[in-house]
Amino acid sequence: MLKYIVKLFKALNSNSNPKEIAHAVSLAFLLGILPKNNLLWYIIFIFCCFIRINKATYGFFIIIFSLLAHFFDPLLDNIGYFVLNIDKLENFYSFLVDIPFLGFTNFNNTIVMGSLITSIVLYFPILFISLKIIKFWRTKLAYKFKYSKLYKFFNKIPFIKKIVSISNSLNNKIQGVIK
Repeated sequence: MLKYIVKLFKALNSNSNPKEIAHAVSLAFLLGILPKNNLLWYIIFIFCCFIRINKATYGFFIIIFSLLAHFFDPLLDNIGYFVLNIDKLENFYSFLVDIPFLGFTNFNNTIVMGSLITSIVLYFPILFISLKIIKFWRTKLAYKFKYSKLYKFFNKIPFIKKIVSISNSLNNKIQGVIK
């Protein structure tokens, strides 16, 4: 987890594309609130590993949103119940249940459907909010944070120094292999 935090701050302060970070947050929200015991979660997770997003941000926010997800379960359950009980979609849901292996996605579970619908609806608002936060961080807060007492305190901790030096050496090795 600490590795993800270090990489997240590196991504925020580096010259990486803010859209990659923002998409990672939005996709992590989708996976964070979706229950982990179904095929749909694994399909989306594997798909996201192949697209261009910041993986450290993705991993960090999956953990954060997963820890917060159980607080939203009653709301997600109500949303899923509403969507699954739409009379006009009953035949469509029956058709989907009959498709082999699609039942393993548990789309007919109210919390799964509620979290899927909620994360799809909130994808772009989370994306735009993340972009605004990244822009604000890079233009206003990064410089102040770098020279703050808190930053200097964390840099003096030997464990943090070790993690940062290992991370820097790995990045240098990777860059050497890429070149």
